[in-house]
Amino acid sequence: MTALKVTSPKLNVFRYFDLILGFSVAILIISNIVAVKLISFGPIITDGGAIIFPLSYILGDILTEVYGYSYARRAIWASFGFMILAVIVFKLVELMPSAAEWTNQSSYQAILGFVPRIVLASLCAYILGQFMNSFVLAKLKILSGGKSLWFRLVSSTAIGELVDTTVFALIAFSGLLHGFVMIKYILIGWIFKVVVEIVMLPISYKVIGFLKKSEHVDKYDYDTNFSPFHIKVG
Repeated sequence: MTALKVTSPKLNVFRYFDLILGFSVAILIISNIVAVKLISFGPIITDGGAIIFPLSYILGDILTEVYGYSYARRAIWASFGFMILAVIVFKLVELMPSAAEWTNQSSYQAILGFVPRIVLASLCAYILGQFMNSFVLAKLKILSGGKSLWFRLVSSTAIGELVDTTVFALIAFSGLLHGFVMIKYILIGWIFKVVVEIVMLPISYKVIGFLKKSEHVDKYDYDTNFSPFHIKVG
């Protein structure tokens, strides 16, 4: 009797996708931790997360432009899942009995004891904004035939960040900020994030060019299932 040879379907193996995925997860978790501190630039007040969070959209742009929407979707859900895991662990540690030698419980709670409303706002804003950003970029790439990369990157980020900032503000500060104050908060946050995207365009161009050449991929999402809940990649 001859042995039956079983072959598996060939999968795309990319050298750098896992690194970008790791950066995406780290940026989301770090930005949520440092967001507990308010910082000011003259009359502009924002949270510490503003320093690093815009990079998550730049990474989302890179993933979508190079690997396609399905790989960006995988990174979005992975980042979302690990952020939830981090919040659960932080909360469990907070609730555990403190050792007699531990005298910093209030400090721990102040930094890592996220307010549930803020956590909900952050997670909802991230998932909606990131999917909007990736969807718009993938569609614009098809419509433009891959041309005008700068326009596609800025446009998709502007739309995604507007959704992100608006959702976060409405969930986190509804009832606390009103009228023009709420609009001002949203606009300042949105403009800052879009400006970061524009400033980082030269680096984004270099990274995207390097990855396309190194990974031998330049995905166009002609036949992609754009449902956020479709898990297949490739």
